[in-house]
Amino acid sequence: MCTTCGCDDPAGVRLTTVHEHDHPHDHDHPHDHATDTPHAHTVVFEQRVLARNDGLAEANRAALRARSIVLVNLMSSPGSGKTTLLERTIADLSAEWPVDVLEGDQETTMDADRIRAAGARAVQVNTGSGCHLDADMVARGLLALAPADGALVVVENVGNLVCPALFDLGEELRVVVMSTPEGDEKPLKYPHMFATADVVVLTKTDLLPYVDFDVARFTAHLRAVNPRAQLLPLSVRTGQGLGDWYSYLRSQRPSP
Repeated sequence: MCTTCGCDDPAGVRLTTVHEHDHPHDHDHPHDHATDTPHAHTVVFEQRVLARNDGLAEANRAALRARSIVLVNLMSSPGSGKTTLLERTIADLSAEWPVDVLEGDQETTMDADRIRAAGARAVQVNTGSGCHLDADMVARGLLALAPADGALVVVENVGNLVCPALFDLGEELRVVVMSTPEGDEKPLKYPHMFATADVVVLTKTDLLPYVDFDVARFTAHLRAVNPRAQLLPLSVRTGQGLGDWYSYLRSQRPSP
């Protein structure tokens, strides 16, 4: 696993709540280093990593459900519009439903700063060379974030259409954000990411007249890998489709 996704960065993982503090943590990322070992052993190591992660994810999920907190894992490639969608969601929903955010990036606090400016509480998780968040990082991030009971907590995962799909974080919803300029073939090129999604949000639909993107073809590609995923086309710029996104989120909120 370390040799495939690069998440054995010796610099470790850093959490930033409000101010940027680089304080190295012991790198306890659950990886056995499998250099110079047969491929079969590497597979065993990968299974061990994922099994440990799944156990931590279930603990996260149970703890959050006990407090009626809805955790959303927001995944996409870089530049799809995740942060912009979050800013608008915070502006439109936070008066009725507290929204907190765990921001995942390899470096900088740029996105967490944007989220705070939008009016939500945020903790930045910097992964160094790591290409995804895992359940342990999210558990530590949640301790720092300390969301209120009943909150909506959104994890903005590291921009990547591969590795984040492998790691359960303890979320209730797996959301893949896809933008029209990226091309309508992406579900076929990155099937595992789209196959694991509960919801696919198609952003930047206001650009459809200007880009080579066929919504019907994209929908067919998505259905080929995931017949059950909800598809929500929208434009943050124009507001079209945002109501459907908000309605879906509200439908996931536990009853009082």
